[in-house]
Amino acid sequence: MKSLLAMLTLAATLGVPPDKEAVLAAVQQFFDTMATKDVDGAGEVLMPDGRLFSVRTVDGEKVVRSSPHQEYLEGLKNAEDDWLERMWDPEVRIRDDIATVWTPYDFHVNGEFSHCGIDAFDLIKVDGAWKIASAIYTVETKDCEPSPLGPP
Repeated sequence: MKSLLAMLTLAATLGVPPDKEAVLAAVQQFFDTMATKDVDGAGEVLMPDGRLFSVRTVDGEKVVRSSPHQEYLEGLKNAEDDWLERMWDPEVRIRDDIATVWTPYDFHVNGEFSHCGIDAFDLIKVDGAWKIASAIYTVETKDCEPSPLGPP
């Protein structure tokens, strides 16, 4: 939650348009609920029928994984590890009630760096609130630049 407040404060200071601020807040809420294992909060920001896709290389082969948001929520509920995902330099595009966010990220498990990559979120404004319809992300374990955010 502290991350969300910091992002909103920064956005307001920089004169970021309100919809852009709200889109970024929805993505940050997703990350915050991941870190706190808040299944109900994650469910509020994820469209019920949405999907997550990952792309990674395993033994030299590209592997694409797809899972419904419900599967993610079940995994979050049963997660034993602590997860932290952070984004920076997000690119946001908005048209009417749809938006996209493209951003580099890093991911930590139990306080240790795990991987980096690019997140691409698709969002829809539903009843005045931005919801994540889908996300696709790369999982990169080599050649990760250090995060400009510093250590977690």
